[in-house]
Amino acid sequence: MTETFLTRAGYEKLRHEVEELKQRKIQLSKDIAEAREKGDLSENAEYHSAKDKLGEVMGRISLLQDKLQGAKLIEEIKTPQDIVAIGRSVTIKDDEGDESTYTLVGTDESDPDAGRISVYSPLAQGLLHKKVGEKVTVEMPAGARQFLIVKIGSPV
Repeated sequence: MTETFLTRAGYEKLRHEVEELKQRKIQLSKDIAEAREKGDLSENAEYHSAKDKLGEVMGRISLLQDKLQGAKLIEEIKTPQDIVAIGRSVTIKDDEGDESTYTLVGTDESDPDAGRISVYSPLAQGLLHKKVGEKVTVEMPAGARQFLIVKIGSPV
């Protein structure tokens, strides 16, 4: 089981999705039973469609339950205030002088357009455990880049 880092809101969102999927599973099971009553299953498209959907739903439920079981709530992780860590925002300045602010989150809550990057991304990995004022060189897919850590925000 892999560790999944989630905010409390992310945890609740996944838990809610599991509950919705369980309701969908019940409905699909009823649909399969009804389709089975119609006779010849080899040519019953409704039956095969419902079985396929049920398999997808059950797979998703299993995946989400595994994530929830191995979840570490970011809010409960204790780290020093002065270092870049999961759950914290960090403002960086690149070698051209452009500033960007990102919050380090788990993979499931990553949304780069909203400034939320996965703690496993190359940028986040290069910034982890660093302090304000430190210059870091990060190996990015397009090549090495340098950043200055300008500010570290409080946890999410």
